[in-house]
Amino acid sequence: MQTVTHDNPAAALTTDLPAAARPAEVTARWRAAAAATGTGDRAVAERAVRAAYRAGGLPEPAAIRWFGSPLAAAGAATELRAAGAQSVREAVRTRPWEEARRLAVEEVGPAGWPAHWALTGGELGPVTTPLADRVRNAVLDRLAPEADRAADVAVATEARARRTTVRLALLDAVRGHHDAPWFAAFEAAGPSAAAAVAPLSESAREAGWWWPYREVALLSERPTELHRDEAGRLDRADGPALEYADGFALHAWRGMPVPAEFLAGLAEVSVERIRTEENAELRRVLLEHYGYDRYLADSGAEPIHRDETGVLWRIVLPDDEPVVMVEVVNSTPEPDGTHRTYWLRVPPSTRTARAGVAWTFGIPETAYHPQRET
Repeated sequence: MQTVTHDNPAAALTTDLPAAARPAEVTARWRAAAAATGTGDRAVAERAVRAAYRAGGLPEPAAIRWFGSPLAAAGAATELRAAGAQSVREAVRTRPWEEARRLAVEEVGPAGWPAHWALTGGELGPVTTPLADRVRNAVLDRLAPEADRAADVAVATEARARRTTVRLALLDAVRGHHDAPWFAAFEAAGPSAAAAVAPLSESAREAGWWWPYREVALLSERPTELHRDEAGRLDRADGPALEYADGFALHAWRGMPVPAEFLAGLAEVSVERIRTEENAELRRVLLEHYGYDRYLADSGAEPIHRDETGVLWRIVLPDDEPVVMVEVVNSTPEPDGTHRTYWLRVPPSTRTARAGVAWTFGIPETAYHPQRET
């Protein structure tokens, strides 16, 4: 990614792309920016932050402080807010954002906005928004854990007050690269909308979340590690799926939050370990990692139905709905002449293999009559 060094942030925007290619091109660049890891250009980020203050009619912050993660920056923001610091997010982020959206709708037309959003923000939102929410919730839980139900009244009251303060501090945040869906929509709409948030978009390319207060701006670094699956969900079996330089990290398996120690034990998963896992969600993770076919073989499971379409299996789990799978064999041979077996998870109410296969096509069993299965 090219480092931007323009004094005027708006000058850094690319506005000469062909109209037909522009939304896809802009969205691709912001997709990359949202997933960027490692230290960005601090000088560029700081210059953009100062420009954002000036654009909001404010004097530049007397100081800019850097932190290794949103967790550390949010902790500092919480202390500043408790000490009476004044957030200037309204001037720095809210007002220019509203102006950029107004101009974007004006440039593409009210009737064209839904389609424009679908090609830009709609492409990025399903990935970046859940990730931003995960970061926010993790920061909240680590800075202000909810009081244990057994805690006395005074402890519970203090915990609730602390949690409220942290929530308010998180509302002061500018989400930087996690606002990529909106930056893509504004930039692709045209130069006027892009220019309205140019300082914010420039800082988002080089830094993570940041907090604007009247005297000081708190900036956090981008993550050092980001691992996702094909669907864009956080996913890693051998370490943090999202990690920052100061150690703040999130662990996840196919989008589901899991404890770090849970992942450490995946290498030694057994049938008994799966059976005895009390948490139903974690049990499903163990099953996926172990493999449904392997579990069926190793647990001595019996098929409940078979016909010309395949074999229906049921895995009964304690305190959870049963896992029902259809085993099907691809009729088209592989290059080596073998036929690949697939396992299709179907609803627990499925009673026949044909009904299960039909369900995967979205049709009732009575309507499933393939001339040739592949």
